[in-house]
Amino acid sequence: MKYVIAVLAKISLFSRPSLFMTTALQSPSRRNRRRLQEVSLLEGPMLLLKSIRGFSSNRSLMWLACVPMAFIGLGVFNLSAHATDVSLSVQGLADNLWVMVAAVLVIFMNAGFAMVEAGMCRQKNAVNILAKNLIVFTLAVSAYWLIGYKLMYAADWAIPGVLKIGGPFFDPAVTSSDGLVPSIDFLFQAAFAGTAATIVSGVVAERIKFGEFVVFSLILTAIIYPIAGSWQWNFPDEAGIGGGWLARLGFIDFAGSTIVHSVGAWAGLVGAIALGPRIGKFVNGEAQALPGHNMAIATLGALILWIGWYGFNGGSVLAFNEQVPYVAVTTTLGAAGGGIAATFLSQLNTGKPDLTMTINGILAGLVSVTAGCDGFTMWGAWVVGAIGGLLVVWSVSFVDGLQIDDPVGAVSVHGTCGVWGTLAVGLFNTSSGLFITGKFDQLFIQLVGSFSYAIFTIVTCWIAWTIIGACFGGIRVTEEEETIGLDIGEHGMEAYPDFASSN
Repeated sequence: MKYVIAVLAKISLFSRPSLFMTTALQSPSRRNRRRLQEVSLLEGPMLLLKSIRGFSSNRSLMWLACVPMAFIGLGVFNLSAHATDVSLSVQGLADNLWVMVAAVLVIFMNAGFAMVEAGMCRQKNAVNILAKNLIVFTLAVSAYWLIGYKLMYAADWAIPGVLKIGGPFFDPAVTSSDGLVPSIDFLFQAAFAGTAATIVSGVVAERIKFGEFVVFSLILTAIIYPIAGSWQWNFPDEAGIGGGWLARLGFIDFAGSTIVHSVGAWAGLVGAIALGPRIGKFVNGEAQALPGHNMAIATLGALILWIGWYGFNGGSVLAFNEQVPYVAVTTTLGAAGGGIAATFLSQLNTGKPDLTMTINGILAGLVSVTAGCDGFTMWGAWVVGAIGGLLVVWSVSFVDGLQIDDPVGAVSVHGTCGVWGTLAVGLFNTSSGLFITGKFDQLFIQLVGSFSYAIFTIVTCWIAWTIIGACFGGIRVTEEEETIGLDIGEHGMEAYPDFASSN
């Protein structure tokens, strides 16, 4: 051992050129040497690392890039090595990991919704919109954990196919089955519940009381949405026993065009009708433009939503298999078709392409393909998305014509296109669609499901909004608060305190 150490010591001596070089060779002149205090912010970290022994070359610095990858690789290896400890196969591990990632992507969609809504509304209400979108997910998770999940899944049928009743709180044991770990399934479903509530925020923006919106969000995510979801996403067993009544009927809503998007839109529509339009929105029966204050933020929000949709639709496979990339492609094509069609139609209508319509067209395409993204052909997905893009432009004008104030067009994007996407399954589905099989059966079932969800949501939400208004003295802010902006009236702060605003 001593011999080995001695040899290594001699090698190290010869590997250090500084011992055999003159002073002139071993150090640069003081004129060329740069101190850490003198370099730029970008150059500083590199200079600091180069001062450390072993990192004197750029090649050595490249090894730093391998550090995160090494940790990731080690983590994956460790999970794989211990998969048998929790009775999970490699496929089971991959399934759970993918659904976990998908849940995070869906949660990240809240940032997209916040940015789209804030950007398309006026500056004086930006804080209020951001606050609602931020708090709504905390409320959704809490309410869904307390009551909602058991109403939707983990309870016995009180009314078969219609209503589940169970005790409070979702508190699963970590199981070792080869299916989804219950906690991961809960997280994914809770993210969906939060999306439904977030849609409402955009429809009622710029005139609703913050506290009353909070109360309604709790009711929606704890009771209304879970009951609606239980009708479809509780599937019968192999013998056809159990499950929700729409699932037994054969209704198809793969990732929630109706269950999530239309339910959220109908809930918001009822709230918008109860609130009435914003001050100055309609003058002599004509809709007036109240433009958003930051289209850059709105555009970035749309892109974030597009990315999050891969978790929304792809995660709904509830496994990691060959279907996931296919769903991702149909989702992409739907968004592309919607954006192109909406931009084209807005160009025809106004003579200029409208960015807000491009944004809403992309979102409309995404909503439209959500119900059937697993069963559309690729050309079918593009066509469904494109029709959704055309419908959203028409629907925005139609809703304005009814003198219903929807500041961000959420009723059109999520409601109109949610219904269209659900009906499109009955037309374009590769196994049961009218255009493929020539049979009307699936289209009729889709009509029944869409109509049932619309009636249920409108009735229950009207009751909820009415009770909230009666208990709290109305759901709308005062005229003075609306005029100065909800940022000051409701929160006592401004989104951009260093910039003056006229609206």
